[in-house]
Amino acid sequence: MTLTQLPKLRAVDARQIKQRGQPAILLHDPLNLTERCAVLPQRLAPLLMLCDGTRDSGGLRASLMVRHGIRVSTDMIDQILGALDEALLLDNGRFAEALERAVTEFRSAPFRAPVSAGHSYPASADELRTVLQQYVDGVEPFDAAPMAWRGLISPHIDFTRGGPVYARVWKRAEDAVREATVAVIIGTDHSGGAGRVTLTRQHYATPYGTLPTACDIVDGLAAAIGPELAFADELNHRSEHSIELAAVWLHHMRGGKPCELVPILYGSFGRFVAGEADPGGDDAMSGLVEALRVSTGGREVLVVAAADLAHVGPAFGGAPVDMAGRARLQAADDQIIERTCAGDAEGFFEAIKSRGDRYNVCGLPPIYLTLRALAPVSGELVAYDRCPADERGTSLVTICGVALA
Repeated sequence: MTLTQLPKLRAVDARQIKQRGQPAILLHDPLNLTERCAVLPQRLAPLLMLCDGTRDSGGLRASLMVRHGIRVSTDMIDQILGALDEALLLDNGRFAEALERAVTEFRSAPFRAPVSAGHSYPASADELRTVLQQYVDGVEPFDAAPMAWRGLISPHIDFTRGGPVYARVWKRAEDAVREATVAVIIGTDHSGGAGRVTLTRQHYATPYGTLPTACDIVDGLAAAIGPELAFADELNHRSEHSIELAAVWLHHMRGGKPCELVPILYGSFGRFVAGEADPGGDDAMSGLVEALRVSTGGREVLVVAAADLAHVGPAFGGAPVDMAGRARLQAADDQIIERTCAGDAEGFFEAIKSRGDRYNVCGLPPIYLTLRALAPVSGELVAYDRCPADERGTSLVTICGVALA
C-alpha cells in the first residue's frame, strides 16, 4: 500500500448503497483501471470533501471533529485511506502508474473495443442486425421529401429505451449516412472536465467491424487545441458509451460498410452555464470549430451529435417528476429543440443557461458544437420521447432525433 502524506481524492463515481442495513457510499474509479471499489459509511461522507491534498490523516481527523462533530480514530482514517488507495481513487503515484499502463495498452490495441456490446446491445453482428433492423422497419413514412442532410442529433441512451428514436432519425438521414466518407461523432464525455475536448487516434470497432479513425483530421484538431490537452484524457474514450452507440447505428445504416470516423468527446459546460465564460466568445471553442471545418473540407462529411436531453427525478438526485413537472419539462425541451432546429447555437445554449441547466441536459456540449460546426444550418425534428429512468416512472431522460441540413 502506497499512501500520500496529504491524500487527494480523484474525481470518482459514487452511489448510495446499504451495507449491513446501514447507509453507505460505494466509490468506484470511473476509468475502470481496477475492479476494486471502496465503501464508506455515509456518516463519514465529509471525509471525502476534506481529502483535497492539504491534510494528513491527523489533520483529517481534527477537521472531521471540529467542522462536522464526527469523532473517528486516526487508525480508522488510515484504513479508509488505504481502501481508497487500493481502489486507485487517490491522486498519487499508484494511480499515475496504473493510468500510464492503461493508456499505453489502449493506444497499442488494434482498435477501441465496443464495451457496451453484450450489455446495451447484442455482441453478435447477426443478432444486432436483426434487432436494429426491426426498429428501422417500424419507422413510418415521412411526410416531407429528403433533403441534403449534413448532420443529425442522435440519442446516446440504451437501444431498448431509445430504439424507435434512433431508428427514425438515422432512417431520415439514410442517404447522407450512406454517402458520407467521414463521420464526425461528437459525444458527451460523462467523465470529462469543464470545457475539455478529448480526441483519440484509436479506431472504433462495432460488431460489424472497424470504423477507421481519420488520423489526419484528428491531428489537425489536436494542433488547434494543443496536443497535450487534446489527448490528456484520451482513456475516457475507452469506456464512454456516447460515441459508441452512434457509431453502431452509423455502421448499421451503411450496411456494415465502414467510413472514416472522427471521434470527439466534450466535457462539462459548467463554467459557461455558471456565467464564468461565454462559449460564443471562447477562443478555444472558435479555434476548434474553425479547425473542424478546415480539416474536413472537400469531403462528404456527416456530423453527429450523440446527445440526450434532460435527466430529471430521484435517479439523478432530484425530486420526483409529477404531471406539472412533466409539463414544465416539455416546455423547456420544446424551447431548446426549437432553437436547435433554427440552427441557433447561442439561443440553444441560452435556453439552458437561463434555467441554470436545472434539467441536466447532458447533450448540451455536443449539440452546441454541432450547430456551430455546421452553421448556417437548420433542422427538422423527426422524433422525441420521454424515457423512464426508475421503476416508479418518477425519473425521466428525454431524447430527440433531429436531422440537420
